[in-house]
Amino acid sequence: MSRQIFVLGGALLLSVSMWTWMQWIAVPHQETESVERGAPRGNLSDLYPRWLGARELLLHHRDPYGADITREIQTGYYGRPLDAARPNDPKDQQAFAYPPYVVLMLAPTVKLPFAEARRVFFWLFVVLTAVSVPLWLRTLGWRLSRTELVVWVLLTLSCFPAIQGLRLQQLTVLVTALIAGAMNAVARRHFVLAGMLLALATIKPQLIFLLILWLCIWSVGDWRRRQRVLWSFAITTALLVIAGELLLPGWITEFLTAMKHYYNYTGGGNSMLDGVLSPILGKTVSALLVAMLLLFVWRYRRADERTAAFQWSLCFTLATTLLVIPMFAPYNQLLLLPGAMQALRTSRQIWERNRFSRFFCSITALAVFWPFFSAVALTIALAILSRATVLRAWGLPFYPSFAIPITLYSLLLVSREVLSAEIVPNVRE
Repeated sequence: MSRQIFVLGGALLLSVSMWTWMQWIAVPHQETESVERGAPRGNLSDLYPRWLGARELLLHHRDPYGADITREIQTGYYGRPLDAARPNDPKDQQAFAYPPYVVLMLAPTVKLPFAEARRVFFWLFVVLTAVSVPLWLRTLGWRLSRTELVVWVLLTLSCFPAIQGLRLQQLTVLVTALIAGAMNAVARRHFVLAGMLLALATIKPQLIFLLILWLCIWSVGDWRRRQRVLWSFAITTALLVIAGELLLPGWITEFLTAMKHYYNYTGGGNSMLDGVLSPILGKTVSALLVAMLLLFVWRYRRADERTAAFQWSLCFTLATTLLVIPMFAPYNQLLLLPGAMQALRTSRQIWERNRFSRFFCSITALAVFWPFFSAVALTIALAILSRATVLRAWGLPFYPSFAIPITLYSLLLVSREVLSAEIVPNVRE
């Protein structure tokens, strides 16, 4: 009992420190910087562009992709329309860049004032993020005690990707929860439900493209039984596309144009590897990583959904996605949660293998826990040092953001070698 209290107390300390850092250190720094640069700050909610677009489409039949709607979005999001003549104005135009069927998910809130809609989605996303933890654990077949489950929920809700996603009301949080539900449904062999949930997740197609590709290959391994996942996904997606066409005829062309502009003004089109390496080398490495993923999942295509081979393939597919998608945003790292679970679950086996394995265990643990420990240090410093002094070190918890996807991906590669003895029999079965 004393050990459980100690573990829960430690998790609570880390959780409170991360939220304190965000609220009392990171946000004040950003506000000060905005004032100094003359940059605008409005509601800064990623939900707002989608919510306003949905409201105008459903209530007033206006095109959410239109330039007039974009200016109205900027007025709410930034506090005023962006001015290209002002060098310190943000480059992100915050235009509506989602398929129009996303409005079906937002429809219940379009008649509410945005402040109320924002609160509804914040707490909805908190619940969805918390629920995704046991869903992932069950998908991976990992049974934990109640205390351990609470610790996982606390740390998940207070990791930087989750905090950023929750504060921004970023729809990636919803997509991540839909993927967690879908993969849990696959693990329980509710294939029709899985396909429906994955279709809803297509509001962010870049996050599920590789996942769908993997499931196509996996379905080939036992087509008679698994084809229901793909048929359910295809039919539900078709219905959503048709619903979008009824709401906004000709939307596909507008959506593709909006996505092209989005990548241009956000500096997107480049993956995280493009930034770490170079655009040419990054794209080359990305292609190699996707090829390696396809090679592995083809080899494991016959693996049952409750085996180590399937679970590893799922985690590795999501980790690869984070490295190759043409954008970098920390909130997308919520997709790494099952990979982190898998890595921790097998950490003892990995650690005992050799020095190379211990190295990847160490740097991954450092990257994942550095934000928590630095947030504790900054929270303590805030109580004994001047605010100005602490604000100068505001970015400490953010530093490993680029490292986490790379180190976790590498650790999953190492874990494949460690689990090879278990994976091969699973595949043969």
